[in-house]
Amino acid sequence: MDLAFVIPAYNEELLIGDCLKSVIREVERSGADVEIIVVNNASTDKTAEIASSFTGVKVVFESKKGLVHARHAGFEASTSELVANIDADTQLPEGWITTVLTSFEKRPDLVALSGPYVYHDLVWYNRVLVRGFYYFAYVLYLLNRFVFRIGSMIQGGNFVLKRSAWNKVGGFDRSIAFYGEDTDVAMRLHKVGPVKWTFKLPMYTSGRRLEGEGVFKTAGTYTLNYLWVTFFGKPYTKNYSDVRPQ
Repeated sequence: MDLAFVIPAYNEELLIGDCLKSVIREVERSGADVEIIVVNNASTDKTAEIASSFTGVKVVFESKKGLVHARHAGFEASTSELVANIDADTQLPEGWITTVLTSFEKRPDLVALSGPYVYHDLVWYNRVLVRGFYYFAYVLYLLNRFVFRIGSMIQGGNFVLKRSAWNKVGGFDRSIAFYGEDTDVAMRLHKVGPVKWTFKLPMYTSGRRLEGEGVFKTAGTYTLNYLWVTFFGKPYTKNYSDVRPQ
């Protein structure tokens, strides 16, 4: 099954190169048929220039700033049946593509797959706190998917969806600015097929937002919006701040 990577990027000149290197390295290791699309989302730095320097990377431009606008633009520019949505500050671990392709081959009815972040640049005690938060989130996921049957869970920046299923539910809700976009994806796809979250699909990422805003505040904000979208259909938090490395 073919696979596309969609990578939204707003002023990510410091991190987009490492992200693309990890994707290309994993593509070469796996031998998979892959599209790589970077969405330059109203950047004012060298993000587009750096992304364009990588062979095989397609850069598309989305002038309307916003994560969901960028994800939508990348989805529209891709053609593959499986669309991996990652972020410009992420890096693929070895075996990530194999895990994705094997999971969808084993479960033809699967419509989305996701896993946790590994914040590689956080201090050890914050990594422990994050791990505890993920265990708590995993319990919520199990309850919502298998007990209450009202939804599922997706980690924004580390999820793969099936194009045919996503088109069936209407695509990205571009009224969502930032928080809750992943839960919205999980909730709507849950209506047409299994949406799986697993610790077997980790993704390395920067802990810049957790360092900048605090682990507890960030975890609380994400949990609040997960519950708000699950039970009320829209995120609670409308505004967000851009956190970029210095």
